Amino acid sequence: MDGASAATPTGGETDAAPADSMLGNPASQATASGVAAPGEAASAEPLPSLPALFKAALDNDAKLASQRYEAEASQQNVPMAEAGLKPQVQASAGYIYQQSDNYYTDNPAYNPDNELSRVGSDYEARYKGVTRDQTWQLQLTQPLFSLERWRKVGKAEAQSAAAELKVAVGERDLALNVAKSYLDAFLASRKLGLLDAKRKSLELQVKQAQRAYDLGVGDRINLLEARSRLDQAVSDTLQAENELDNALSALERLTGQSPRFDGSALGDLATVDLPSDWGTADDWLSRTANNVEVKLGKQQQKVAEAETGVRAAGHYPELNLNLSYSDRSSNDPFRESRDASASVQLDVPIYQGGYTSASVRQGELSARASRASYTNALQMARQEVRTRLRGLDGDVRQVQALQRSIESSRLFLQAAEKGQQLGLRDLVDVLDARAKLYDQRIQLVEVIRQYLLDQLNLQAAVGALDTRDLVDTMTLLQRVSG
Repeated sequence: MDGASAATPTGGETDAAPADSMLGNPASQATASGVAAPGEAASAEPLPSLPALFKAALDNDAKLASQRYEAEASQQNVPMAEAGLKPQVQASAGYIYQQSDNYYTDNPAYNPDNELSRVGSDYEARYKGVTRDQTWQLQLTQPLFSLERWRKVGKAEAQSAAAELKVAVGERDLALNVAKSYLDAFLASRKLGLLDAKRKSLELQVKQAQRAYDLGVGDRINLLEARSRLDQAVSDTLQAENELDNALSALERLTGQSPRFDGSALGDLATVDLPSDWGTADDWLSRTANNVEVKLGKQQQKVAEAETGVRAAGHYPELNLNLSYSDRSSNDPFRESRDASASVQLDVPIYQGGYTSASVRQGELSARASRASYTNALQMARQEVRTRLRGLDGDVRQVQALQRSIESSRLFLQAAEKGQQLGLRDLVDVLDARAKLYDQRIQLVEVIRQYLLDQLNLQAAVGALDTRDLVDTMTLLQRVSG
């Protein structure tokens, strides 16, 4: 994903929508007893920028940083392999102290005390059998032919490319994780707003039911029903708070920042129109070769094939050119020397106990395993495309059905409230209608969240996920938030 280099906007355009509404028209939802319309007190704070959070995650995520360092380390395999084709120069120095019992020390004719011998002559070190030598040597080796070393360079380049693709996979996964945590936080914050409005409405209903019961004109069943609904709303609120805290904690871990989702306002979701024309499945399936995991599987297959080639090159001979120069100084002048040599050395592997053949077979099996892994990655990418396309189609149809259902529930709530005023309906009917309307609104926001996740994962499945998709996600969320 090319999110690191792309421009990071602070947000998209915001469509005009009633800011004082959670879902629908609040004015038509006020009860005759003075119950506040849902969403009227909700705040419309600006949303944190999703692209900016992803940019921060690119610099903060420890797992991605580890993958980057591993990729840089893998790149060093290339010069290391190329070094095997270049001249190798080595210098060495040494000091040798040697005591020996040889022809000179055992022969009395060469005794330094003999008159015929000269004490302190060139033979003195040999008479005593003690020599002290200082040597230094400079040696150069140049490979003239080594198929194994040539193939190691190709293997190192394939490994470096595979390491870069692992970083690309890590960036894609990071983008999806940031987006998922962001959408979870958005959903939880909006659920809190809806549940808070629902709780306040139920508190007033409980007070009404209690007052009616105390005056002897109410039903105890209605009172118990209202209290049960209120307790359930409190429980749902606590759960939503926990979900919000978890999502914010995940965002802080990924990005190193603590974004705030203080707003809980929602625009008129009845007017939200989600794109539904995604083209044919065959068009999307033809693009799965661009999936970064598929590319990684293909590259890992090349690495395995290169490794097999390196192992097979062990059957071929190697030809090296050797140049050397050495200088020896000694207390025995007959041991002093300066030598320069040049040689061509041919090494032919004949038999190594079957090691090379077994190594080649092992490499071939590893190459087959990598081909199977590549096939699996391609099949998984295609399955992901099919799943996400079905999900998007179902999300759009579900949103449309929920929009119609919310409108019907809103009209039913108005009818139930008027029926209660006229004595044709009781409090339980009103509570049922109101709770159903709130639940449908929450469900609608959940479906929109799933729609956005399916959309992002579909782009990721064909290797097309980039910062523009995050901006589009922000734009839709801002339209939803009103």
